[in-house]
Formats: sequence, C-alpha cells, structure tokens
Amino acid sequence: MNMRIWKLGGLAVLAFALTGCPPKAQVKKPEETPPPPTTQTPPPPAEEPSLRGKDYKEVPELSTIYFDLDQATLRSDARDALQKNYDELQKHSDWEVLVEGHCDERGTTEYNLGLGQKRAAAVRQYYMTLGITGTRIATISYGKENPSCTEHTEDCWSKNRRGVTKVRINPDQTPAAAGSPVSSGTPTPTGDATSTGQEPAK
Repeated sequence: MNMRIWKLGGLAVLAFALTGCPPKAQVKKPEETPPPPTTQTPPPPAEEPSLRGKDYKEVPELSTIYFDLDQATLRSDARDALQKNYDELQKHSDWEVLVEGHCDERGTTEYNLGLGQKRAAAVRQYYMTLGITGTRIATISYGKENPSCTEHTEDCWSKNRRGVTKVRINPDQTPAAAGSPVSSGTPTPTGDATSTGQEPAK
C-alpha cells in the first residue's frame, strides 16, 4: 500500500516538473493618446492708416485699374498695372497710399458701397502680396457717388468700375532719393484708359 502511494506521489512530482508553473497573465499597457495637433493662430490683418486730416492726390506715375461688372476680382491687365504701380511706389518710401473703390451707377447705394470696398481691398491685398506693408495702405469706397463719366452707356459704366491709387507724402518717412521722379500733385483724369495704358472693360 505504501509503495503504491509512493509511486503515485512520484508520478505527480514528475508531471509537475514536466509541465512547470502556469504562465503568468500578461498585463496589456493602455494605449497612449497622442497629444492634439497644435494649430498656429494666423497673424491679425495689418491695420490701415488713418485717413483723418490727410489729403491724397492722384499722380501720373500710378495707373487706374478697371473691373468687370459686379466683380471685385483683379483681371490680368489690372495685375500688370498694379505691378508697375508697385515698382513706382517702391521708389518713394515717403508716399502713403490710398486705394479708392468705385462702381457704375446701377444698383443700390448700399450695394455699390460694399462692392467698392471689396474692390479697394482687392487692390490693397495685391499690393501687400507684392511687398508693401499694409500699414502704409488705406482704403475707401465711394460706391457710385463719384463717377468719372456721367453718360448712361456701357462704355461709360466700364470706366466707372475702377480702382484708383492715390498718394500723400508722409513727413515722418525718409524723402525720395535724389533723382527720383516726384509728382507735382496735379491729378490725372480718372477713367481715361489711354492715360493709364489699361483698357477698361467693355
């Protein structure tokens, strides 16, 4: 009897030795949540200079540009003209800039004031894209209140849909270099496509 018990005990020990200890349960680590992506806040738009107490004038070195009906998008000929304006403005660091937006007589006063502001803003933004600081450029909309042509024709209306760049000399800035062309301040007639080198929209 005892011999049988010893045999059974020996078999149990042998089985335990062969199988070993049961494997330990693996603890799964919780997945790490990635941090939220960082977003960069865009810089605020450049503030426009004040118009109070300032007198801006048209100068012959700067061209007027024209827009299509009900549009504030710059045409290719307008961008070409603004590039030439930019080149001229770069010669005169003492010039502050005013961009006027104008419309033809069709539409309400409120609508045309808004459209004129969009046109002026489009010109300002293009100047800034070229490299002029926004704090140097102001905008104003006259809507349909200041036409360059008063006839009730499409040809006349196309001349009134315009963006006009005017300047004033800022006394706080360095004067233009010697030999640079300086305007006499005599305004150039607006809306005359032959004087600007740009054909208005028909």
